[in-house]
Amino acid sequence: MQILDGKITSQAIKDSIKEKVAVLTAAGKRTPHLAAILVGNSGASETYVASKVKTCAEIGFDSTLKRFNDAISEIELLNTIHDLNTDDSIDGILVQLPLPKHIAEDKVIEAIIPDKDVDGFHPVSLGRMVAGLPSFIPATPYGILLMLEHYKIETKGLHAVVIGRSNIVGKPMSILLSRNTYPGNCTVTTCHSATKNLKEICLQADIIVAALGRPEFVKADMVKEGAIVIDVGITRVPDAMKKSGFAIKGDVDFAEVSPKCSYITPVPGGVGLMTIAGLMMNTYNAYMKRNK
Repeated sequence: MQILDGKITSQAIKDSIKEKVAVLTAAGKRTPHLAAILVGNSGASETYVASKVKTCAEIGFDSTLKRFNDAISEIELLNTIHDLNTDDSIDGILVQLPLPKHIAEDKVIEAIIPDKDVDGFHPVSLGRMVAGLPSFIPATPYGILLMLEHYKIETKGLHAVVIGRSNIVGKPMSILLSRNTYPGNCTVTTCHSATKNLKEICLQADIIVAALGRPEFVKADMVKEGAIVIDVGITRVPDAMKKSGFAIKGDVDFAEVSPKCSYITPVPGGVGLMTIAGLMMNTYNAYMKRNK
């Protein structure tokens, strides 16, 4: 069993981007610039955004963080996005989700112009991805592809089972693994809450991508020997033994499942770090596209 280490892989990607940014700087060009919008004061969202801003600094990107309390109106938020869309110094825009209930997330996502949609959530980005055209790939699936590539894991002809059908992870992951490219060329089964015989389906899988948001849902009796297991889940579970009062759990019961795997991602230290790496790659690519 080999751990797919998100820390090592994401650092390699960040180092590569940092070198490219240094070349831009040496040539007297401006550096890529990511703008993030944070609404409210959710602890998890604060942590995610802080990590993204910190990573920008590490690799030489400029970053702008716009913070608003959760009483901000929808129109106010849309106007902020419009200003960022028209700012030529900004290459990528992300709005940290979830948003307060009075703001329509689909409106906000669609307000970001596709050329700056580094989260890869805009319908144009998703449509181009489905069609196999160049596009921004949602950061978490993109990070998973980068990890598979880093470890040179052969995926051609394998049966991949994706548990979860969200627009952020499950659906795009299913499409990406089925594409005629590397990593890809898998036969893909998408499972969800209405899937019958889930255990039997998972036992046929060479690759399992668990993205359903239920801590330790995938058990050893659902995984065949030698499977590759990608755990996308990240849930805070109360734990009185922890100083923070909670533990971070993935969708896979790591202790049970890992002995059966050829490769497996840990939580934390796996896909979460790769999501940020995918976001940084998208931002760099957005810069290059806009500054040919």
